[in-house]
Amino acid sequence: MSFWRQSLKLANRLISHNSKSIFHATNSRNFHRWVSPTLRELSRRRKIVGPDPEKPRSTYLEWNYDVEIHCFGKRVGENFDEKVLREAFIQREWANLQEFKGKAEDESFIPPQHNYELVQEGFKLIKDHIQDIYSKTYTIDIVNAVCDYLTTDEMLAHVAKYLGVKDLIKSVEFPPSTKTLADTFKAIVGALSYSADPERVKLFVNDFVVCQMNGKDVYDIWTPDNPYDYLLKLLQEKGITNVEPRLCNQSATNTILANYQVGLYNSEDKSCLGLGWGENIQIAKNSAALDAIQRIYN
Repeated sequence: MSFWRQSLKLANRLISHNSKSIFHATNSRNFHRWVSPTLRELSRRRKIVGPDPEKPRSTYLEWNYDVEIHCFGKRVGENFDEKVLREAFIQREWANLQEFKGKAEDESFIPPQHNYELVQEGFKLIKDHIQDIYSKTYTIDIVNAVCDYLTTDEMLAHVAKYLGVKDLIKSVEFPPSTKTLADTFKAIVGALSYSADPERVKLFVNDFVVCQMNGKDVYDIWTPDNPYDYLLKLLQEKGITNVEPRLCNQSATNTILANYQVGLYNSEDKSCLGLGWGENIQIAKNSAALDAIQRIYN
């Protein structure tokens, strides 16, 4: 019996000793005292210097421009003429710089072709297609406003950026500017016109440019300076010469929350052309004119 009692005592001593050793190990210091202030100082210096400048992908070892050019066409679902597609990514300033360097070393140097002509042709194709789509429904004023909205440098640069052309552009600047991105997209459309039939070009413009109108109303982009006079002009073209504005409703006229409702009616058949609301009669009349214009085209 005493043997078992001594064995249990020995086992308890061993367990308590191991527990103390584990507890002591888990609470020991694992970092030197100089680590924390050093990291804080490095962080402070990084904030002063700022982030590293963005580097082009061509500076990395695994960069392969030929493969990237091939993959770009597959990415957008088009079969480009590779020679013309390469030309679409070459900016005129970069080509002139390469010509200057090449001629300094060899007089027989042949400079690369730049994308200036492709930019002009692509821009014309984009504008013509947008005008063809919207001229079937809207007047020339609305068509021009929508076309100008969709062909701004900011809009085309936005499209080009998400097509992944930034690292494919050969330019003297990096990252490329908004105008450079927009010109490159125009040149891509021009290059596609040399590589595919016109219907493919139209589908390409639809998929990447016209689709930017998704969720937008043309009347958010275009608003006439004088809606009522513009409406009268449209109605005269349709043979309606007599328009009668009527005050339909009003409320809280002597307060800052005044509200008026004006309706525009055809004097001949008494049909309602449009309704509008506003804090005074003139604003409500213009609002009714805008509503009538939308009804004409919808």
